[in-house]
Amino acid sequence: MELDTAIYGLTDAAERARALEAAGLDGVFTFEGPHDVFVPLALAAAATDLHTMTNVAIALPRNAIHLAHAARDLQALSGGRFVLGLGSQIRPQIERRFGAEFDHPVARMRDTVDAVRAVLGCWQDGTPLDHRGPFRTHTMMTPMFDPGPSPWGPPPVYVGALGPRMTEMVAEVADGLLVMPFTSQRFFEEHTLTHVERGLARAGRRRADLALVAELIVCVGRTDEEMAEAEAGTRALLGFYGSTPSYRPVLDVEGYGDLQPELRRLSKEGGWADMAGLVDDALLRTIAVRGTPAEVGAQIAQRYAGVADRIGFYLPYGASDDLVADLASAVRGAVAAAEASASRDH
Repeated sequence: MELDTAIYGLTDAAERARALEAAGLDGVFTFEGPHDVFVPLALAAAATDLHTMTNVAIALPRNAIHLAHAARDLQALSGGRFVLGLGSQIRPQIERRFGAEFDHPVARMRDTVDAVRAVLGCWQDGTPLDHRGPFRTHTMMTPMFDPGPSPWGPPPVYVGALGPRMTEMVAEVADGLLVMPFTSQRFFEEHTLTHVERGLARAGRRRADLALVAELIVCVGRTDEEMAEAEAGTRALLGFYGSTPSYRPVLDVEGYGDLQPELRRLSKEGGWADMAGLVDDALLRTIAVRGTPAEVGAQIAQRYAGVADRIGFYLPYGASDDLVADLASAVRGAVAAAEASASRDH
């Protein structure tokens, strides 16, 4: 199982990537925040041998040609270690921030994946570009705009999903599923995996055909001071995620459904500190994983050993590089032990 974490900055992207590589991480990812989602990965890819991934590039407002060019270039810069991770976002962000259309998001995402694949396939195999989907049409590719085949092949396309229809669609058509970090073990096992299996069955695919990236909010510390900082950052992030109606199904499963509208009300009023205060210890431990590096490693192994292909860490606080190194070592040890035990049992 390979381990990734986020890089957040722009000018320090190469420096942070080198530090994370030295700490034992296998990859880095970016998200849609205050900086472009692709540019920091170009810096990281040029500076390290790490796996790189957009996690995620918001797909619906972007043109498939733009996505394909960015992905193809990062595949080249990273030496074949890039994954194009796509996501749909929520209606207000798409309509009011991006000024784009949000209707039929699952169908639009499927069309986007198909369109990007058609463009990448045209470049890789020389087949005529002829994508005619319900929302996107691409039928021209002249030599001036064709970068030609990649020695590493086209980059894989992963998609983030939480709801049942999006999860099933991803399992049908994508190369990988990005499991949202705001989840619980129960929701993952009873809902996510159920819909993955339905999507795979519908497409006649096997589990091995779909990479599964399990993302986790990690609250880790070795001292009281480190744990206090980790808990503050984790509660803030959980409060932010929990205010979004899309994540209420996770809260419902765990008996916290009534918390979501209260968090949403506070978010509209700017009560961010109050939101963090509503995340109690039980909810923190249910959604995030919390403890020392060894304790966190054991929890991650319990949730995802033998199931996930990669783990993506969110550390929403100033975790030091040596703490990240201890975390990576503990997770690898716990997962290896769990997988060895499972192998012996079989």
